[in-house]
Amino acid sequence: MTSPYDSNNPIVGIVMGSDSDWPVMEAAAEVLEEFGIPYEADVVSAHRMPEDMIAYGREAADRGIRVIIAGAGGAAHLPGMLASVTPLPVVGVPVKLKSLDGMDSLLSIVQMPAGVPVATVSINGARNAGLLALRMLGSGSDGFARQVRADLVDFAASLRQTAMDKGAALRAKVEDHKAELDGEGAAPSAPAQSLTAPAHNDEQDGQQKTPYAP
Repeated sequence: MTSPYDSNNPIVGIVMGSDSDWPVMEAAAEVLEEFGIPYEADVVSAHRMPEDMIAYGREAADRGIRVIIAGAGGAAHLPGMLASVTPLPVVGVPVKLKSLDGMDSLLSIVQMPAGVPVATVSINGARNAGLLALRMLGSGSDGFARQVRADLVDFAASLRQTAMDKGAALRAKVEDHKAELDGEGAAPSAPAQSLTAPAHNDEQDGQQKTPYAP
């Protein structure tokens, strides 16, 4: 998409606790690139560089940043700490580590105390974080926000078309499968005598039944 923004200055900040988080967080950058939104990406650790983290949060708005996307794993305090020092909306991305399947990251981000909100997406859900940032950017009334909203409407239409195409492909596959089964099922008729069921004798039937074996 052509950028609706008339400047190369970043308006979305993507930060993470370590560069090892980038393979997950890159998905947020990719969706912003798709919509032509300038962004910045950096490592800002809440635990290893707390002063720098606080400075980043306090100065982000003055530098033109409108939304912060913060990813972190484990204790995952980065999104919440940034939210405590900036008036900007913060979208937290829980990053899955080797232990606990990312649930520690999710709970560390989503369980914020009243007064310090952090929008939280699913574990490793950086792409949705980027899309949520776009919706925030499109919530205004200026021409830029209107263009972002229009692009998001087009994006939703493309998602619908993709789902419809998948449905059509599945229906065609099922119909082909049914036709194949119908073709295989066309067999010669059995002799008439084989259609006659033998007379039943309750006593014999009871003796001939095979007991159930698991």
